[in-house]
Amino acid sequence: MIEDGTGPAPAGGTLEPSGGSLERGSFRDRDSRVFYSGGRVLRGLSEAGREAWETLEATSFFSRMISAGKIVSSDRLQPEAVHEGEGDPELAGWSAFLEHARIPFVSYPYEWPFGMLRDAALLELELMSAALAEDMVLKDATPYNVQWFGARPTFIDIPSFVPLPPGEPWAGYRQFCELFLYPLMLQAYKGVPYHAWLRGSIDGIPPDHCLGMMSLRDLFRPGVMVHVKLQAMLQGSFSSTKRDVRGDLRKAGFQKELIVANVRKLTKLVKRLRWKQAQSEWSDYAENTSYDDAEHRQKVDFVRGAVTDRARQLVWDFGCNTGEYSRIAAETTPHVVAIDGDHLAVERLYQGLAAEGNERILPLVMPLNDASPNLGWRGTERGDLRQRGAPDLVLCLALIHHMVIGANIPLAEFVDHLGDLGADVVVEFVSKADPMVETLLRNKEDKYDDYDQEHLERCLARLFEVVRSEAVGGGRRTLYYARRR
Repeated sequence: MIEDGTGPAPAGGTLEPSGGSLERGSFRDRDSRVFYSGGRVLRGLSEAGREAWETLEATSFFSRMISAGKIVSSDRLQPEAVHEGEGDPELAGWSAFLEHARIPFVSYPYEWPFGMLRDAALLELELMSAALAEDMVLKDATPYNVQWFGARPTFIDIPSFVPLPPGEPWAGYRQFCELFLYPLMLQAYKGVPYHAWLRGSIDGIPPDHCLGMMSLRDLFRPGVMVHVKLQAMLQGSFSSTKRDVRGDLRKAGFQKELIVANVRKLTKLVKRLRWKQAQSEWSDYAENTSYDDAEHRQKVDFVRGAVTDRARQLVWDFGCNTGEYSRIAAETTPHVVAIDGDHLAVERLYQGLAAEGNERILPLVMPLNDASPNLGWRGTERGDLRQRGAPDLVLCLALIHHMVIGANIPLAEFVDHLGDLGADVVVEFVSKADPMVETLLRNKEDKYDDYDQEHLERCLARLFEVVRSEAVGGGRRTLYYARRR
C-alpha cells in the first residue's frame, strides 16, 4: 500500500498483488481511496471528490500539465469497467473511479537528495499557481504527492485539487513549510541533513523545532523571519485559542491575491536555496579508485556483460556513488534505482540526470545498513525497498568492504540479504591489500576474519550460481557475476 497513489509498475514479474486481490491505499483522504488490482492503479472518489474532479477536468491547466508530464495521467472509468474482485465491500459506495498511470518505482522525500526535494517543492508551487489562476487550489502541500520518472517529478494526488474556498487562506501552507521549506532551509543554511528527521516524523519539522536550530544571524537570512519565526509565534498563539480563525478570516474578506502573492514569494525563495557543500567522505570516490585506465575498462565491460546477459526490467545499484555503473545499466534497462548513503554523491548524480532529462535512473540517498523500513499506520503506508519492486539484477560494486568493515555487518549476513532479493548480482570483492580497505582499517582493530575471498565464494555458492569471475587491479579486486538459484 502506497500513500496517495500510483504504485510501482511491474518489474521482473513480481510486483503484482498476491492472489489477485485488491490492495488498499492511503485512508487519510476521506474523499478518495487508492486500490491496486491486476496491475492497475484505481482511485475511488466520494461525491465531493467526484465534483472536484469534474471541476478540475474542465480547467485548461490540468490537461496542459498532464501533457507536460507534471501531473500523472488519469482517466475516469465507468463503474462497470472496475473489476470488483470477489465483491470487495471497499469498492462499494464510491461515486466515481479514476485510473492512474503507474510510477516505475515509488520513493519518499526522506530518500531524496536536496535537489530532488527542491524540485518537487517548485513543482507543487507551479501547480498551485496554475490552479489559482482558475480558482482552484491544492488542499495539501506534501512531498508525498510527488513521484518520479527517473529525474522527472510528477504530481500524483489528483484529489488534492479542489475549488478555492472563498475568503479562506491556503490550508496547505503550513504543511508546505514543515515538509518542504524547513528541511530545505536547514540543509541550505545550516548544513543539517533532513533525511532522518523526515523519516521519523510523518508531519515534517514543526516551526518551533526549526526555529530552535536557527541562530540570531539566521533570522536575517531570506525567509526565516516570516516563514519560521512568525509561524512559530503563531503556532503558540493559536494552539490554545478557542476562536474560529478560518471563520474570522472569511468574514474579514481574505483575498485570493494574498495566496497568489505568498506562492510567488515562496517560489522565489525556494529557487534561491542552495546547498553549497563541496566535498564529502565518498563524493570523489570514482576519481580516486586504485584502477588504472585498462582496469577500469575491464570493469566496465564486465558490468555491461552482466547487465545484458538477460533482459532486465529493474536494476538496483547499491553504493552507486555518482552513478557511472547506473548509467551503464540504463543503456539497456528501462528502470534503474541508484542508491548510496553519501548525500553529496547522490546530489551530484541527480543534478546531472536532471540536466539531461534522464527518465530511467532514480537516485536515492539511503544508508544500506539502515535502509528505509515499512512506516506509517500499522507499517502499511510506506513500504521498504522490496515491497516497492523486485529487481532483476543488483550491482554491489566496491561495496562489501563498507558493509562488513565500515558497518560491522557479517559478510554471510550481507550475502543472505542479497539472496533474499531473488535477483542476479554483480559483486566486487576488494581485498585487504587494496588502499581503500586499508583506509577503512587504519584506525580500527582488524577483527574481520570473515572478510575473506574464499568465505565470500562459499557464501555465494549457497544461494547463487557464479557464472563468471575476473581478477582486476593486480589481483587486489575480483568481480563476480552470479545468478540466483
